[in-house]
Amino acid sequence: MTAAATPAVPRLALIGIFGGLFAGYLGLTAVLPVLPGFLRDRHDAGDLVVGLVVTVTAVTALLVRPVAGALADRYGHRTVMLTGALVVAGGGLFYFLPLTVPVLVAVRLLLGAGEAALFTAGAVWTVALAPHHRRGQLIGLYGMSMWGGISAGTFLGATLQQVSFTAVWALAAAAPLLAAALVAMVPVPHRDPAPTPAKGGGGLLLRPALLPGTALALGAAGYAGLAAFIVLHLDARGIGSGVVVLSCFSAVYALTRLVIGHLPDKLGPRRVAAWSAAGEAVGLVIIAVAPNLPVAVAGGVVTGIGFSLLHPSLALMVMNRAEPARQGAAIGAYTSFWDLGLAVWGPVTGLVAATLDYSAVFGVGAACAVAASVMAVWIGRPAIDPGAARPAGRETEARAA
Repeated sequence: MTAAATPAVPRLALIGIFGGLFAGYLGLTAVLPVLPGFLRDRHDAGDLVVGLVVTVTAVTALLVRPVAGALADRYGHRTVMLTGALVVAGGGLFYFLPLTVPVLVAVRLLLGAGEAALFTAGAVWTVALAPHHRRGQLIGLYGMSMWGGISAGTFLGATLQQVSFTAVWALAAAAPLLAAALVAMVPVPHRDPAPTPAKGGGGLLLRPALLPGTALALGAAGYAGLAAFIVLHLDARGIGSGVVVLSCFSAVYALTRLVIGHLPDKLGPRRVAAWSAAGEAVGLVIIAVAPNLPVAVAGGVVTGIGFSLLHPSLALMVMNRAEPARQGAAIGAYTSFWDLGLAVWGPVTGLVAATLDYSAVFGVGAACAVAASVMAVWIGRPAIDPGAARPAGRETEARAA
């Protein structure tokens, strides 16, 4: 296909989708730095209750993502993404009420369902709109919109807390309403009804998502260890400044997607996923043995470069393996493995740190990243129909993936 014949990216649509995701996550995460103090001040809650209220959204997000993807396949991406934004806005309005802790837990569960619908429908919508040669890149940029909303939301929430809790609740409700407006402005062209999908597994067991999702969950081990223990690890080694390493990781993570986010499309998702996971492993090993801050920062940079492209590469493999009628369900199931990975590796890395040491946490993360790299290579070689002609070059890999 010539450059002139290559379909253009519908920029207005992507602005609405990316902006909607950013605004939705801004509202979702504005309350995160505020809830612990609010629970202690207003409800005299202990650490267990605080941890439950803050993290319980992951439960419904994990369960709802595959369902939200399937609903997007059936009823349309905009409908499900808009519904998710409105659910998140409604959850934000509930914060204004004098809620008991059990009711607040129920509200947080509702917000998890809204977040799952918002993210999953938008992810599949992005892929559906993107030219084939830019799908991996746009998946990466879509993820950056989420992380940008998370960063801005936590910053603004902590800032508005100095004013009042009410100001934070207002942002938690208003930002998702803005998200709904942005999503609603995206025109949806007429499309034929989706074909009835073939029968198969559901939820996390949806076949196209199972192995790439497992690789993603393995890759999440390194991120869980880094986020939880980099500060304590460097303090224990007499280095300190763990926040600097984490900040460098985050900055490089975003910069990598901006600069080389096209590599999964250009080189093939299997190859990029394998090298990305291997790069994550190398970076984690460097952090584990770092004798000083510059080496630790170098490890954070290498980890950030590798981890940044792992998710979009594996997501592209899922999309390539799923039949069109089930791509929403597949990407929803795949994303659920991220929630599952964090839910598993959070306590596991804590146990490793308690029984061994902090360096072992990064060693475990590196081992899991190596396993993810091996799995990525393995996933990319499914059985090929012997009656089909074998394409050449990197197109072979794209179709096999």
